[in-house]
Amino acid sequence: MTRSNLGAFALAFGLTLGLGGVALLHAGGFFNQRAVGGVAITTDGVLEAPTTQDSVELEQLRKQTPLKAPAALEELAELRAVSLKQVEATLQKCAQEGQPVPEEVQYLAGLLRVRYVFVYPERNDIVIAGPAEGWEMDALGNIVGVTTKRPVLLLDNLMVGLRSGGTSRTEPITCSIDPREEGIQRVQAYLKTIRNIGDPDETLARIEEALGPQDITVTGVPETSRFARTMVAADFRMKRIAMDFEPAPVEGMPSFLSMMKATGRGMSNMMPRWWLAPNYQPLAKSQDGLAWELRGQGVKCMTNEDYVSESGQKTAAGTKNPVAEKWAQTMTAKFDELAAKDSAFGELRNIMDLAVIGALIEKEHLLDVADLQLPQLMGQQPLNRYPAAKTTASKASAVKQGRDWLISASGGVEMLPWHTASEVETVEAVAKVRSDLAAGEVKDFWYE
Repeated sequence: MTRSNLGAFALAFGLTLGLGGVALLHAGGFFNQRAVGGVAITTDGVLEAPTTQDSVELEQLRKQTPLKAPAALEELAELRAVSLKQVEATLQKCAQEGQPVPEEVQYLAGLLRVRYVFVYPERNDIVIAGPAEGWEMDALGNIVGVTTKRPVLLLDNLMVGLRSGGTSRTEPITCSIDPREEGIQRVQAYLKTIRNIGDPDETLARIEEALGPQDITVTGVPETSRFARTMVAADFRMKRIAMDFEPAPVEGMPSFLSMMKATGRGMSNMMPRWWLAPNYQPLAKSQDGLAWELRGQGVKCMTNEDYVSESGQKTAAGTKNPVAEKWAQTMTAKFDELAAKDSAFGELRNIMDLAVIGALIEKEHLLDVADLQLPQLMGQQPLNRYPAAKTTASKASAVKQGRDWLISASGGVEMLPWHTASEVETVEAVAKVRSDLAAGEVKDFWYE
């Protein structure tokens, strides 16, 4: 899309934000990269587009620090189990001896998703299980499966999910990126002074300047955590696709702007808002409550609209724009494909799985059932810290469309894991999977 092919037009405001910084354990040290996931983040929390040098340095990091899973973990497994009891023991041992956490524990034996949670009271253990394989770093700096290219589960995100279990009863886990009221007010005042776009680059630059920085808010989890960064990154990628800043990596998913252009619809003073939320079927459980299965693709896209007043205030409009809703439905239908092509979306699904697991363990008192204590996982083991994303500059995009202004500059991620963990149905077949996966004495932290 170019800015020059414009007559009467509609304007859309998007965001430039995403995931910045990654901590990787390799050769006994942590590498903290400035630009990962399509953007860079400064130490004072400003998200911005990565420079060419940032991209070069990330590629050099990939070449200089190749990741290699232990031979026993390399092969793709349909079902691999990770013992929380043994992960806890490993963390305690590392803390006592002052040693770094092994890479295979940081990447949870290469688990690609949590499909099952099994409780084994006879050995005081809780096990999470799902497909798994060896790992590598992808072009975005995320750790992904060697053959599937889907992100692996991270120890850091597991700990955040477990620790949020209790608070998720009353506090949702969210990230939100929103323009400031005074910025919207300045933009509306500016729009009243122009009749046509004139010089596209100059006009759009003035609108970006008028709108100013947008605020990034995270609730329910530490804003300096990888978990929080993952939410922000996925929201960034969603808006990049919706606002036509770059094409979707899968077929059959046009941008929202191109869909609006095709319909000829206008949206005066309206701000469509998209957010990503959990998308699960009811959890399956065994009659005795010792076996649980997460079912469903995990993530959906939802939408509503905010009405923007003269003062820049936003209120719920009570209606949905049909094009915005259709785009959200397409995003949901294509999510599994997106997760396979863009690791930012796959990692979002992983953290949603882990948030649900944390709520489930808390809600069903599974630690008490197993007579298991996890002091390291539940609080003592420190999380990797990253600069918290605080603000991002606004970026404007435009397409030829009628004479209405189309404003879109808000959205986020919202998880209610306690609610997800409350929707349950008994499916006795899940008990057999638990029985088949049962092992004798578990000495390593994983098994198949």
